[in-house]
Formats: sequence, C-alpha cells, structure tokens
Amino acid sequence: MNDTSDHRLSVEQIDWKVSGMDCGSCAAKIKDSLGRMPGVSAVEVSMMTERLRLTLHTDQTPRESVEKAVRSLGFGVETHQAELTGQPEAHRHGSPGHVHDDPSERGKHWYQTAKGRLVLGTGALLVLAYAISLFSSAGVAKIAFVIACLIGVAPIARRAWAAMRLRQPFTIESLMTIAALGALAINAAEEAALVVFLFAVGEVLEGVAANKARDGIRALADLVPKTALLEEDGKTREVPAQSLEVGQMILVRPGDRIPADGEVAEGSSGVDESPVTGESVPVTKAPGAEVFAGSVNAEAVLRIRVTKPAADNTIARIIQLVEAAEEARAPTERFIDRFSRWYMPAIVALALLVIVVPPLAFNEPWEDWIYRGLALLLIGCPCALVISVPAAIASALSTGARRGLLLKGGAVIEAAAKTTDVVFDKTGTLTEGRPVVTDVLTLGTLSELEVLAIAAAVEAGSSHPLASAIQRKAVELDAPHLPAKNARVLPGNGVAALVAGETAWVTNPAYAYAQGALEAAGQEHASRLEAEGKTVAVVFRENQALALVAMRDEPRADAADGIAQLQALGLTATILTGDNPRTAAAIAGSLGLSCRAGMLPEHKLAAIRDMSAQGHVMMIGDGINDAPALKQAGIGVAMGSGTDVALETADAAILRDRVSDVAALIRLSRAAMRNIHQNISIALGLKAVFLVTSILGITGLWIAIMADTGATVLVTLNALRMLGHDPTRG
Repeated sequence: MNDTSDHRLSVEQIDWKVSGMDCGSCAAKIKDSLGRMPGVSAVEVSMMTERLRLTLHTDQTPRESVEKAVRSLGFGVETHQAELTGQPEAHRHGSPGHVHDDPSERGKHWYQTAKGRLVLGTGALLVLAYAISLFSSAGVAKIAFVIACLIGVAPIARRAWAAMRLRQPFTIESLMTIAALGALAINAAEEAALVVFLFAVGEVLEGVAANKARDGIRALADLVPKTALLEEDGKTREVPAQSLEVGQMILVRPGDRIPADGEVAEGSSGVDESPVTGESVPVTKAPGAEVFAGSVNAEAVLRIRVTKPAADNTIARIIQLVEAAEEARAPTERFIDRFSRWYMPAIVALALLVIVVPPLAFNEPWEDWIYRGLALLLIGCPCALVISVPAAIASALSTGARRGLLLKGGAVIEAAAKTTDVVFDKTGTLTEGRPVVTDVLTLGTLSELEVLAIAAAVEAGSSHPLASAIQRKAVELDAPHLPAKNARVLPGNGVAALVAGETAWVTNPAYAYAQGALEAAGQEHASRLEAEGKTVAVVFRENQALALVAMRDEPRADAADGIAQLQALGLTATILTGDNPRTAAAIAGSLGLSCRAGMLPEHKLAAIRDMSAQGHVMMIGDGINDAPALKQAGIGVAMGSGTDVALETADAAILRDRVSDVAALIRLSRAAMRNIHQNISIALGLKAVFLVTSILGITGLWIAIMADTGATVLVTLNALRMLGHDPTRG
C-alpha cells in the first residue's frame, strides 16, 4: 500500500514557459529529446504559446533535469504552474491556469537577447576580420576569419552537442556546426565565418517573426484590466482583478474596461463588446444583463455582480481555447510533421553521397564536392516546412478570436474549409430565439389567463425559447402561479408535468392529435395559425385540449444576407427543425433556402449522417438543444454569446449571434488553407531549387543558409498576413 501511495505522489503534471522557440523544429527538438528521458511521458510542446507540459515521474527524473535539458538545447525555461500531485496519471482532474507573464527575454529588444548578442558579436568579428584582411597578409586574414568562425560557432556547437547527448543528432545546429568546421577544413574560412553570421541573423529574424505571430494571443490577455473597484459596505476600494470572487459587487465607471464576467445589478449603459465578440455597435446593458470581462463601459456607471472567477471569464476561456487549439492539429500538419522526420536524415545521406561518390567514382576533386555537400547540409533543416502550417493556423485562430469566431484548432479549420453543405437549426439560430405569444385560442371552458397559468407551470423548468415566451406572456398578463412537479421532457414533442394534482401537457399539434386530445376543428385552427408562419403549442389535459398557443419567432436581421453569402460561396444551406412544416416553410421561403421540418433529434442525426455521406456538413445550432446533431456533423458550430455551451460543446463557436458570421468562418478557414498551401509551396520550392543548384555548384554555403533561414522568415511573414485578413468581407 505504501509503495503504491509513494508511486502516485511521485507523478506530477508540470507546465513550463519556454522562451526562444522560433520554429516548429525547435518544438519538435524539445519534445523528442524529453520524450526519451526516463519517467517522462505525455510531452506537449506549443511553439506559438511557448508552453511545455509533461507528466513526470520525479523518482526517475527530477524536474531540475528536465529544465537542464531544455536549457542545454538553447532555450529559456521557467515553471509557471502549480503542479498536480498525489493523483495517478489516469485520474488527474482539472486544468492548470494560464499565466501570461513574460519569460526572461520577452519584452526586450532583439539586440538584448542571447541570439541578438550572438548576431552583434559574430558581425563585429566578421567586420574585424575583413578589416584585417585589407591591411594584412592573406595568412593573417585567414587566421582572423578562422577565429571569427570558431567564436561564432561555439554556442551553436554547444547546443548541437547537447542535442546529440539527448539522442538528437539531426538538428540544424549540428548541421551548421559540421558545415562551418568542414568549410574551415577545405580552406573556406571567410565563407565559414559569413555563414555563421548569416545563421545568427536568420535565427533573430525567425524570433522576431514568431513573436509577431504570438502578439495576437498575448493581446487577448491584455484586454482584462489588472485592477477592479470592489464595493463593500458602501465603500469602494481598488483590488487586483484576479482576486475577484463570484458574488462580489464591482463598480465600473464610463470608459473603464469591465474586469470580470458578471450581471448588471444597477445602472444602464452602452457597452462596447468589440474586444470580445467583434461586435462594433455598443450594446445597451440594463439590470439583469450579462456582461463580459474585457468589454468597455461607454456611457454610465454600472454596478456589476461577479458571476465567474478570473480564471473562468470569457477572455480566459477564449485564450484557453486558442492555446488548446494547437493540440487539435490539422491532417496537413500531421503529414508535414511525419515528412520532416525523414527529410533531414535523407538530406544528410544525400550530402554524404555528393561528397563521396563523384571523387571516388569519377575522380572529381574532393574539395569541390565536399563544399557542395556542406552546402546541401545547410538546406537540410525543415524549419520552414514545419512552421508553415502552425504559423498560419495560429494567425487564423487569433484573427477569428478578435471577430468572435472561435475554432478549436487546425483540424477544425481544415474541415471547415472543405464544407459543402450547411445545416441550420431554426429557433435561436436563424431566428432571434425570442418568440412572442401572438394568439391564445381557448378550446374549452377555461379562460385565457387560466390556460396560460397551466402552460407556464408545465414549462417552468424549461429553458427552451418557446417555453420562455409562454412564461413571459403569463407574467405580462399577471396569470396566477400554479405549483408543478414531476416535469418530464417528451423529446421532439413538448413537456408534461403534474399541475394542481392533474397531469397537463404542452406539445405540438401532431402529438396532441395522436393522444386523442385535439379534434379536427382544433387541427384546422392550428393549421391556419401555422400557415401564418407561427409555431403552435397545444395545452391539454387527459383527452381534453384546453387551448392553442401561437408564437412567432422572427428571422435574425442578417439571416437573409447570411444565407445569400453562403450561396455565393457555392454552398447548399438547409433548415432541419423540429417545428411544424408550415412554420418552417414560411421561414425558409423568406430566406430562400430548403427545409426539413417536424424532425425529432434522432431524425436530425440520421439526416446529417446521410448528408455527410455525400459531402462535408457543417451544422449550426444554439449549442443547447442541438448537441447530438452538432457532434454528428463534420463541423458543429454553436451560436451563442460567450455561453459555456457555445465555447465547449461544438467544434467552433460564433459569439456575435450573426448568421453572416457562418460565411465569415468558412471564408477564414479557406483563407487559412490557401495560406498554408502557399507556405508549403514556398518552403518546398526554395528547398528544391537550392538543392539542385547546390549539387550543381551554382550556389554556395552562404546562399544555402540564406535559403534556409530566408524560407522560414518568408513563410512566417506570409502567415502573419492572416492577422490582417477580414473574413467578414465577401
């Protein structure tokens, strides 16, 4: 028993912040090296968010050894999580928080970093060597270039040696070291020194580009103010926003950012939610309205009751989603990763053949072919190829998050880009989701008020928009409150409950008719109301219809434009709804799309399954009643303003409740995939060109290293273009 307990205590899940990762190869190098250490498992390395997470058996490898290994590879590392201990690996719960404090080198200018200092040092040595060559003999100049090369390559060689000790022989540092020393061996000291300098410059450029790509994610964290005005006992005091607890009251002045998710307790003001949802028009918030951390109070003082802790507010959840999205890797990214693992060894083997075969087989001069082989080594690193996909995806995720379009990773982006069919739920998705009662047609002896009281009692526990409409109407007319119990949902049909000791139902007309409660005359009335585009609910007791309650839910203001945008993209749009055919047809007709009505949840699942066999289906729902259908579709998109379900249930979420944002989400995904294909073409194209020219002796060492680092910088800069992309423009 003690042995088991000790074993569990030795298992920790630890997070580190790792600085200095500038390309995908950096992350792969750390992951592969640590993965070979005893007691290390579940290694996750995120280059864009600079995060390292792993499970560690500290009785086999202490955490200090992990940190030492990372530092020996040339990266900065610091623990920033409280580790989870005392739980076996298979039973860990919870997710560590997110800390966005700068690591040791963040916030510094490039010339203040270790890589920047290497550039300045190697550059100064190179200039000095050239100066000596102008005023001294060739022999002295050669010595100067050799010294410049050796001093510049020393830190690179140390990293190469550390990687080799961790069984990582094929790294850009090892190839760079071999190329530089090989160039010295064949009396190309000047070029060797120049190559070392260009390599250092390339690393700095990669770092600058990578940090630019990360800025979008960092900017999200900066949206939430650091302090808040806490109100206690009639007095206010400034406290850290991170310390706010659920239930506390905060004061937000005009012009201030709201420091926590909450509910307006007092006051009315326009709130600019564009930092969170991308909605450019301020939204009026009155008592009872929900507000998000990071949005800006524009007009008047608001007293807000905190409803979520800092670690769980909307901004924190969006950041978590964006960071976690890196783990949902696109199929293209997984393929590139597999390809890159054999690409570098293959290039090394080719370089050896280039060095050995021509001199031995054709009596060519060794020096020429060694030089060409060394040039080949320098284009053997797949940095540009490896970063081509994650850089574009990270930029797309950041762009989407700024506009209220949340996608859970590269796999979702790739699938969304392939969408051929878009399926909508109706209520709360294509419509406003706030239907109003338009008609109450009594069919028995009870009055309209009495019927509404019974219906409201049956619907008391339901959050469905139609139930809310009935409850609001009952309150509006001051209907008496009736106690209800034993409420149960009739999937796809309605609700039943025990009201005043007698069972009552609120269902669709078809169900009421099947139960023998609705007669032919009642059916005719229901059909007439449905033909007007209204949804009809039947309130009945055992074999006796009490009333028909008609409700209408208007289409969203941008629904017609949103559907038109989808059709302009060549997509087919369809409504799948549980509502009656006449109401669904009225909504569908006004929007110009097809519909399938009267569908139970299992019918929706079957319909999406059938459609998926013919194409790629995206399902848009409210994230509450459509969970099964959202999961069945190739891509499930929840429409909802920052609700828990909208952020968690589906593959993607639209925070602005705009139908037109569905087209924007698809345009964003397609643009990201175009960017990825461009990046792969740039990376492979440059590699292919310089591979041929290096073998033919047309280009030398310094051109080869420029091709390698230049390709990495080019694909990163191309990916950064996604940060300026506006998917809302057709």
